[in-house]
Amino acid sequence: MTIKQKAVLVCDRLEEKYPEAICSLDYTQPHELMIAGRLSAQCTDERVNIVTKELFAKYKSIEDFASADVNDIEEIIRPCGLFKTKAASVVGMCRAINERFGGRIPDTIEELTTLPGIGRKTANLIMGDVFRKPAVVTDTHCIRITGRLGLTKNTDPAKVEADLWKILPKERSSDLCHRLVLFGREICKARNPLCGECPLADLCGGPGKKGGR
Repeated sequence: MTIKQKAVLVCDRLEEKYPEAICSLDYTQPHELMIAGRLSAQCTDERVNIVTKELFAKYKSIEDFASADVNDIEEIIRPCGLFKTKAASVVGMCRAINERFGGRIPDTIEELTTLPGIGRKTANLIMGDVFRKPAVVTDTHCIRITGRLGLTKNTDPAKVEADLWKILPKERSSDLCHRLVLFGREICKARNPLCGECPLADLCGGPGKKGGR
């Protein structure tokens, strides 16, 4: 079996287990996903969703965030950690969208990553969920699970992303990343993975091993 064939099998089995590939961050507008993605750095999605419920009720548009008092944003997002840096990023990215992109969220990785606080992970999330383009979101679940499966030998997010671009069916890449989050939370956990319940067990060398090539 080639590594590309294995990648397709992973897509097939996780699609069967998790038919609906949904983002774990709550949002209703594209800019909300961008902001939630920034807040999720070193913070759980569950906590981000609690915080953004208040944040998005108060600030409803890119313009609202661009003209917001950074100190007020800081107080609302404080539970997410790194709140000063994140608040500055949130206001800064919205101002940049207004000033440089005419109020439109850009639709390329290259442009998105010029915005304050937006790295490749969040940029890929926006590309996949907002613009429905191929995307590879290398969060902790993706990195851990694809490493265990032997789809990559790397742990650096950028290198993992580059490895996965080479082997994943592009039209399925974004949905797979959402499914990896669900799978990582339910079965392929960082500690004490439930290998006996794993639909990918025959493709994997086991926790912490570079498996089944």
